[in-house]
Amino acid sequence: MRPLFKVSSVLLLPLIMSGCVAASETFEPDLGFSVVSADAGRRLGKQTVWVQDQAQAAAANERVRNLLAAKYIGADAAVQVALLSNKTLQADYAEVGLSVAELWQEGLAVNPRLSLSYSGIGVGRTIEGLIAANIIRMMTRERRLDVAEVRVLQAQLRAVDATLALAARTREAWIEAVAAWETVAYLNRAKVAADAAAELASELGRTGAMPKVEQAREQAFYAELTGRTAEARLAAQLAKEKLYRVMGVWGKNLDFEVPNALPALPGTLKSFNAIEAEALRNRVDLQVARLELEALARSYGLTKATRYVSDLELAAGVEVEREVEERDDGSEAASNVVSASVEVGLEIPIFDSGQARLRKAEFQYLKAANQLAAKAVDIRSQARAAYKAYRGRSEIARHYRSRVVPLRTTIEKEALLTYNGMITSTFDLLADTRAKLDAILLSLNAKREFHLADAALTAAVYGGGEDAPEAAGDAEMASASGDE
Repeated sequence: MRPLFKVSSVLLLPLIMSGCVAASETFEPDLGFSVVSADAGRRLGKQTVWVQDQAQAAAANERVRNLLAAKYIGADAAVQVALLSNKTLQADYAEVGLSVAELWQEGLAVNPRLSLSYSGIGVGRTIEGLIAANIIRMMTRERRLDVAEVRVLQAQLRAVDATLALAARTREAWIEAVAAWETVAYLNRAKVAADAAAELASELGRTGAMPKVEQAREQAFYAELTGRTAEARLAAQLAKEKLYRVMGVWGKNLDFEVPNALPALPGTLKSFNAIEAEALRNRVDLQVARLELEALARSYGLTKATRYVSDLELAAGVEVEREVEERDDGSEAASNVVSASVEVGLEIPIFDSGQARLRKAEFQYLKAANQLAAKAVDIRSQARAAYKAYRGRSEIARHYRSRVVPLRTTIEKEALLTYNGMITSTFDLLADTRAKLDAILLSLNAKREFHLADAALTAAVYGGGEDAPEAAGDAEMASASGDE
């Protein structure tokens, strides 16, 4: 019975070695998204949902329908709808689940490898079985888990950055759409007045009270204004289509309206005493870059640990050989001989000592460190530039609102009075009217640029702007597959 016990012990050795580091078979249902939802909610004040089943999809769609039921959709409502409906954002959230799955995979025990062989020569038969386990993977499990945990944190922060980016794009698209429809509304009012003037000119022309050249000027102005109105309406339709696309809505959810005027300029402006420090403290993409550096540092430790021996395998097996013995009386007696064996296989570092892998990991770390430093410089500059644009756009918009438009309005009124007194010609009156129209349109555009600068400032300080990097990381990691 003892030999059988010895054989069993040998066969179980690789299984025991691999099983002693087995992780839990449970998988977190939340998949780490609660961290993303809490962080994004704190920064935006909005609800984020990762839709993974029909019930969640139905609840999100119902929330979207309720938000879109209002007569006019504000910027905050548009952002909330986008966070619930945009499918690209849902794909970004799936990256979090993938990283958690990788962490789970690293925590599981390594599957042993089983091999069987059979041979037979004459009356002899031999059966051999072998169970092998990768010892290096078991020995480096904790290091691999450390790297995988950092990758999970990276994925979570990338998801937060993707959420901020979508919120910023949605707010900008809403501003563009509202500004475009505000332009259309003003041009429509100007067109009504121009239409009345053209009709009056036509009546006066029939009575001979107005020369044909004056009639033509009035009618030409009306025709030009009609063309500008049509162009503005097309631009507004395209701007709203962009808003649809960013919000991720379609079908019946397209039946909503945006206001036809942007909010008035604020009475007081935002103030940042240390905007660079604020951006460095809050920018999510910078936090992702820091984690990339940490992941590479941990990966470098793993590479260093497996520099010389990257593949070590423990194998245990049993061989059953059938022997036939001829007795003195001519009969044959068959018996089975069972023997156990233990093998250790490793890669001999003769030609590849691991120096290349180690240097590669060092250069990857150096690259990431310089990229992090460069990103910090860029973020500082982006924050300063965004704040300068915010203050500058405010001054320009206030100048057009408080100085240019009132002056042009006064000039037009005085020109009208002199025109009625037969002092000013129709040409001069139309020139003044056209100048006032252009001044108001410039004022509307200046207000639009200010609101866009306001949104860009928020993105520059907290993340999610156009200058932020793509959510997907491209840094290589010198670990796992390359070191096995």
